Amino acid sequence: MTQLEEAVARYHKILEAEPFKRMAWAQALSERMQAEHLTQAGRPVCPFLRPHFITRRQYESLVRAAEALFSAIDRIKQMALANPALLSRMELLPAEKMLATVDPGYPILAVTSLLDTRLTNGSLYFVEYNADTAVGVAYGEALADLFYDCPPVKEFRKRYALEKLGGKKHLLTAMLKAYKQFGGKRQPRIGILEFRQAFQTPDQGEYVLLREFFRGEGYEAEIVWPDQLEYRGGVLRSGRFEIDLICRRVKVQEFLLRFDLSHPLVRAYRDKKVCVVNSFRSELAHKKAIFDLLTDETLTATFPAAERKAIRQYIPWTRVVRPVKTSYQDQTVDLLEFILKNREKLVLKPNDGVGEQHLVRGWESDDSGWERSLRRALRTPFVVQERVESNFATFPLLRYGQLEMRTMQVDLHPHAYLGKVQGCSSWLTTGESGFSSLAGVAPTFILEPKG
Repeated sequence: MTQLEEAVARYHKILEAEPFKRMAWAQALSERMQAEHLTQAGRPVCPFLRPHFITRRQYESLVRAAEALFSAIDRIKQMALANPALLSRMELLPAEKMLATVDPGYPILAVTSLLDTRLTNGSLYFVEYNADTAVGVAYGEALADLFYDCPPVKEFRKRYALEKLGGKKHLLTAMLKAYKQFGGKRQPRIGILEFRQAFQTPDQGEYVLLREFFRGEGYEAEIVWPDQLEYRGGVLRSGRFEIDLICRRVKVQEFLLRFDLSHPLVRAYRDKKVCVVNSFRSELAHKKAIFDLLTDETLTATFPAAERKAIRQYIPWTRVVRPVKTSYQDQTVDLLEFILKNREKLVLKPNDGVGEQHLVRGWESDDSGWERSLRRALRTPFVVQERVESNFATFPLLRYGQLEMRTMQVDLHPHAYLGKVQGCSSWLTTGESGFSSLAGVAPTFILEPKG
């Protein structure tokens, strides 16, 4: 058994012993999540009863690889902004392209971002990049605090040292640096921009944790909804609350599906009356097509050696689906023919993570279904990506008051602030397409044996 396997086995054995198997501690943990806003749609964001553990060596490898990729992504974004032909390969909507041309007032393309990571059997792959602001960081940090002192973890810590991975302070520091470069002179009033969800009450959601953190650090902060914003006299406001700095947790395409370019936020942004983090320009890399550019060696030939090595090692082969000749493992192939013949090792992904289109795993399709999926992928922007094995692990869950063991797919999300990784969060799913009530965030700890 590996060090991690031994640690997980020991943790599960602790849960089977008295007094932990009575589950009173688990019910108390669930009630604390409810009390501390760690819920979505009325259920805890973490239904799991153990943290996700990684070794220090794994974490340090993750940080090195991710930082090299963040640097390469920033470089390719700069190239796309300067080259219309490259920009067109990103498959942006016209309104997205216009917003990408607006100078946000600071030079950083992604103040905060994350990579969707598969870490399994000694291998490491980054399958998607997200220019999201702090998704998972507040939940992960709060859950780590709760779990660290819960009874089974305290017992577990008699043999293992656990290090928390937080990031809220790094997020705020990065936001304030962007605001200063933007030209902000006073202490900013922060608006946390979210879409109002029909199933959520005002005291639910990760944005509540961010608001309370910002306030605790001495900043005026409010949760604001796009439909409540006004822009008058050079000031963006929500009701009486004037906003200097927006923490944007709304994806650009979702925003453009509901609003046009005359929206108060867009007008204030273009007039440089509000600093938006992340800027609308950062969404360039939110497109799956960014990996098409990254894995095009004709574009990255002049990149630093460390970045080119990271791309080769950690990014799966990716191409925008279209009728072209392309390269695969140093061979020239007809892309559409290659896709049809190699469904077992390929996945089709919509270029945007928004909308009704869903990914299609070739190994879960038959030949006729795969051909239909390819035809659909030619009508709307899709990418094809080489298959990456998922990481599965067994986790205990609290279901209907009982302990249940389930095999979950584990995705790591290293969080970067100004290109530097500061912590990561873990997202667990059943590995199946569609919604599952079992999906959620798990606290992430670096694990080391004592003694």
